[in-house]
Amino acid sequence: MEMLLVNLNKNNDVPLYEQIYQQIKDDIIDGKLSVGTKLPSKRKLEQFLNVSQTTVELAYGQLLAEGFISSKPRKGYFVEAIEELSYVQKEANHTLMSSKENTTIFQSRDLKIDFSPGKVDIDAFPFAQWRKYARDLIDSVNKDFLLLGHPHGDLELREEIARYLYHSRGVECTPEQIIVGSGTEQLLPLLIRILGKDTIYGIEDPGYPLTHHIFTHNNRDIVPIPVDAEGMNVELLQQSKAEVAYVTPSHQFPTGTVLSAARRTALLNWAASNEKHFIIEDDYDSEFRYTGRPIPSLQGMDQAGKVIYLSTFSKSLMPSLRMAYMVLPTEILEKYTEAFTHYSSTVPRFDQQILARFMKEGHFSKHLNRMRNLYKRKLQLLTDTLLQYAPRVSFSGNDAGMHITIRVNTNVNEAKLVHKAREEGIIINGLNEYRKKQAGGKPEFIIGFGGLRVDTIPDAIQTLMKVWGIEEN
Repeated sequence: MEMLLVNLNKNNDVPLYEQIYQQIKDDIIDGKLSVGTKLPSKRKLEQFLNVSQTTVELAYGQLLAEGFISSKPRKGYFVEAIEELSYVQKEANHTLMSSKENTTIFQSRDLKIDFSPGKVDIDAFPFAQWRKYARDLIDSVNKDFLLLGHPHGDLELREEIARYLYHSRGVECTPEQIIVGSGTEQLLPLLIRILGKDTIYGIEDPGYPLTHHIFTHNNRDIVPIPVDAEGMNVELLQQSKAEVAYVTPSHQFPTGTVLSAARRTALLNWAASNEKHFIIEDDYDSEFRYTGRPIPSLQGMDQAGKVIYLSTFSKSLMPSLRMAYMVLPTEILEKYTEAFTHYSSTVPRFDQQILARFMKEGHFSKHLNRMRNLYKRKLQLLTDTLLQYAPRVSFSGNDAGMHITIRVNTNVNEAKLVHKAREEGIIINGLNEYRKKQAGGKPEFIIGFGGLRVDTIPDAIQTLMKVWGIEEN
């Protein structure tokens, strides 16, 4: 076989080698690749798919290990006879898979450690208080909540969000400017529809894969703008054809950097310089800052009505709540209202009312304070443990949020280290998995600590380092 059709999605969280492995495996199981079929050489497949040779090697290596293909010296790789094994493999789903939250199912070992950045501490959730509000609301006196509410979200919740944003983030807005929706992935497509189908977006590189996927899935042109120690390179943004900049300025995802004061000013000036220019500020985890004062929001600094503020309760409360919100400038709000007049709110009213009362009576602020202290304790344990491996391992982005990035001084490439970890039941993601343009240099990784128990953090890091062959200093 001269070539092999493999559809790669480079915006997906799933590593490229896993996508290649999975598609070839599925074709073998489904009979699309018959027994004895010769696969393309690693070099040919690498060139055809425009990926690294390491990526192809990892994919072929996994297929070899599972017995789906065999290698014959000087001849190549051939599809093996799997017979009943195909049914077992399909039903058991024993494959390496990644979801939006990077949850991986491992082939032969149970999951041991999960460093995914999307996890929160579910043991610390205020169940008793939340249950009280839910119980009080589920009553016939509140039967009106069974009906559709305001399409932008219940006013009581929008008032609480506006109050919270002003005091915690310096966001200047009225409740009427706030749109509540069931997650960023529901609100952002609506937003980009009213910004126009020909709008070009400047996105952070590396950046959040789900957001990148939303732009491309909706056929919007994107321009990757490099991120360095000061955040998005605004000078390169200015030189590009981008009209809307999507940024995570307070704690850049995934690097953890903070957009510098000079670049904040430059970015706001860029937005104000053209009527078509806007900034989408994704403030996804600003509640958790551990050193110094909170970083002010771009929206609070904006004097020209050019910043669209976006945030969520996924990190501060729970991902399954599926509740996010955006604050629209007056110009955009008018277009939004006109375009989506007949749309209903996508968030159940009982959930909105529970959260509104939770916030109004001060429990949200108390919960954030408790979680901030808990995550700070976890972060301290994490960094203290990592320091034992310096200078082989260094870290950054530890001023805020629920993840940090680490850099490993080794000659082993990033993909191989990810593969080694996953073979041992450890979920960890390399920074290149979040890039539009792959970077060289020493391998870098995201370490999410939100979902780890305090008492397991030192052992988790020590286990990872042992798998990678890195000894304490």
